[in-house]
Order: sequence, then structure tokens, then C-alpha cells
Amino acid sequence: MNTYIKLILAYLKIGLFGFGGGYAMLSLIQREVVGAGWITNTMFTDIVAISQMTPGPIGINSATYIGYVVGCDAGGMGWLSGILGSVLATMAVVIPPYILTLYTGQYINRHKNSPIIKSIFKGLRPVCVGLIGSAALLLMNHDNFGNTNYELTASIIICAISFLIVRFTKIHPILVILLAGIAGLFIY
Repeated sequence: MNTYIKLILAYLKIGLFGFGGGYAMLSLIQREVVGAGWITNTMFTDIVAISQMTPGPIGINSATYIGYVVGCDAGGMGWLSGILGSVLATMAVVIPPYILTLYTGQYINRHKNSPIIKSIFKGLRPVCVGLIGSAALLLMNHDNFGNTNYELTASIIICAISFLIVRFTKIHPILVILLAGIAGLFIY
């Protein structure tokens, strides 16, 4: 099967079943793209980090980047193949939720006081939290925390301090990201 078709099918699946937002869909994205052999686990964690720091949803940012990488590898037109892969993956991840939102949004809005709709959303909320927790555990690997005891300890300290700052102060998360980058420059 053509690599572009595989890319489209993978991102249609991600777009259709990626409930709970970008972080909740990370395990699905990883399964589809790393499992297909398009990128390594290390590349995946780098893509997640870059996608978190760039404007826009993480699912779309990662689709654009991974589509580019897969396109460059699959096509014979160099960067043009990468752009084609980016466009295809991005459109494939965006179209299913767009269509679902259009059609289900009208229905839900009309029946928002229905006990059935309220029950469905009560069941979906904990699933989304669980998927986000799964994404956090997915990212707690040696690619993000290092291979040596020194790197592991430093990474855990940076992670814990970042969590505490964002959770218990009014310091903006962008400043925390910049500070963590500066700390990484000196520590590693």
C-alpha cells in the first residue's frame, strides 16, 4: 500500500478516535507512527516537546511534522514530498473531528438537558483524564528523563519543580518552559 495512503488512514483514525484533545491522543499517535516504523521513540518525544512549545494543537502540529518526515522518506521529490505528506496528514487529522463537531454539536445543543446526554458526558470526562494520565506515563521514559543517574535525577527535579511552580503559583507556563530550557543548558 502506498505510504501516503497509510499516512492518511493512520491520521484519519487518530482524528476520529482521538477523544480528549491532543495529550489524550498521544498514546494513539505513538502507536500509529512509531508502530509503523515512520519515526523512533526518541523522535516522537522530541516531536511532542516541539509541539508543546509551538502555537496550535499538539495533534495537528505533530501530524504536520510527521507527515513531512514520512513524505520526505516516501516521495521522490524531496521537500515537495514532505509538504504533500504534511498537508495530507494534517487534513486527515482535522477533517473527522470537524465533521463530528458539526453534526453532533447541533444534536447535543438541542438535547443538552437530556439525562442521556448528561450521563454520556459524565462517562467521557474520566476517560479523558485517564488518557491524559496515560500520556504523562508514556512520556516518562529514558528519552525524556535520561539514561544516567545524574540525568534521571536532574530531570525528575526539573519535572517536579515545574509542576509545583505551575500548580501553586501564578507564573506563566511559557516562563516555566523558558526557565527549564535555561536550566537544561547549564545542567546537561
